[in-house]
Amino acid sequence: MTADDSFGRLDDDDFPAFTMGRAAEMLGTTQSFLRAIGEARLITPLRSEGGHRRYSRYQLRLAARARELVDQGTPIEAACRIIILEDQLEEAQRINAEHHRVGESSNSTTAA
Repeated sequence: MTADDSFGRLDDDDFPAFTMGRAAEMLGTTQSFLRAIGEARLITPLRSEGGHRRYSRYQLRLAARARELVDQGTPIEAACRIIILEDQLEEAQRINAEHHRVGESSNSTTAA
C-alpha cells in the first residue's frame, strides 16, 4: 500500500490508523485499559507487520463508551458485554428498518 492509498483510507471508520499509545492518549486512558477491553473481546485490534496493535476509529468509539461505563462504576467485563449487546441491537434495528423499506416499496409497486 502506498502513502497515497493510506491517506485515502483515513476517512474509513474501519482502517486501523491509530497506534495503541495514540489511541490511549486520545481516549485519556491507559494502554492496559485497551488491552483489558481486548481481552474482554470488545475490540480486536489489527496488528502491524511488527506486531503492534492498531485501532480504527470505530474501535475507539467502542473503547470510549467502555471507558464511560467503567468510569460510572460498571465492571469492565460487564461494560464490554453491554456495549456488545448495544451494538448487536443497533445492527438488528438497522436490518429490520431496511427490510421494512424493501417491503413497503414492493407493496407500493404491486398496489399500483
